[in-house]
Amino acid sequence: MATIVMKLNGTIYTTVMSLPYSPANKIRVSALLVLILAFASISSGQNAYEDNTYEFLKREYSLSKPYQGLGSSSSSHWEFMGNTMIMPEHIRLTQDLQSRQGAVWSRIPCYIRDWELRVQFKIHGEGKKNLNGDGLAIWLTKERMQNGQVFGNTNFFTGLSVFVDTYPNDDKQHERTFPFISAMVGNGSVAYDHDRDGRSTDLGGCAAHVRNVEYDTFLLIRYMKNRLTVMTDIEGKQEWKDCLDIPGVRLPLGYYFGISSATGDLSDNHDLISFKLYELTVERSPEEDQQEITLPSVDYRVDPNGNSNNKIIHSLHFSISYFTEKYKCLYLTNVFFTQFTWRKKEGASSPPYFSSLFPSLCWL
Repeated sequence: MATIVMKLNGTIYTTVMSLPYSPANKIRVSALLVLILAFASISSGQNAYEDNTYEFLKREYSLSKPYQGLGSSSSSHWEFMGNTMIMPEHIRLTQDLQSRQGAVWSRIPCYIRDWELRVQFKIHGEGKKNLNGDGLAIWLTKERMQNGQVFGNTNFFTGLSVFVDTYPNDDKQHERTFPFISAMVGNGSVAYDHDRDGRSTDLGGCAAHVRNVEYDTFLLIRYMKNRLTVMTDIEGKQEWKDCLDIPGVRLPLGYYFGISSATGDLSDNHDLISFKLYELTVERSPEEDQQEITLPSVDYRVDPNGNSNNKIIHSLHFSISYFTEKYKCLYLTNVFFTQFTWRKKEGASSPPYFSSLFPSLCWL
């Protein structure tokens, strides 16, 4: 009997294998242990962010119940506009009525270089599927407190926006399922294409069933070392799911955080529950410390079909990483299987299932 005990991401896993002792079984257990350790090292590497980064809540850039510091007075850190209503349990950016706009904007420019934003909200209404709209947007921009046609904010913005789009305006495309979360970086001269749901300028995104659901929606936006990451928690499990991960995003300091919403012929309630900004403390090289960004940019180029080099590179990166790990596993499989084949020729026996054991493990 062999017992394997492994601690992975703070959790202890124990596996008991009941095999009669023999040199062949000893090799089998050793080989399986090698593969487990390999996968463990990969998984632990994915959590390097938690191990090497510290976060601090920045209250001057945050909003939560009972929403103190929100108002028109000069001492307030936040102010609201349009049809926004402040309620005890949430901030209603727009009601479930047609042609409404609302927004909340920070008064204080943000000079935090690396940050993580966690937004809690709820979108709900009486309209049936695809008979609701339009969604909300989270901003970090040079401009603030301006009305417009982009989810209640101005077009040709300068900075970052993450859109939660609940209505498909482009009825000719079927590649996306709505609601859809996407991100865009604008430099003041690029327009958000409302009729195409921003597909020509976005950095990618994900479908997310955030409307009329039982639980509040949590959205995580992380900007760390020029890398933009968006994650979601829409099932109330307190587990983040990947939505977007884009390197090469450059955002200047001194921009303003905000969140806005709009309704048109179709409508929904768009409720902001909390908006919390955390400063991330990360190690930087001297070159990174001296980096000065004056205009928002991202390392990608959009073609007329709405594709981008960045989307292609991101997909290739994922594919290469995925199949590289599978290749490593299959390579080990080949080594072990070769050894067993040689041992069988020498007269040693091996169970018939073992030749297919490692290939099946590789594709778990």
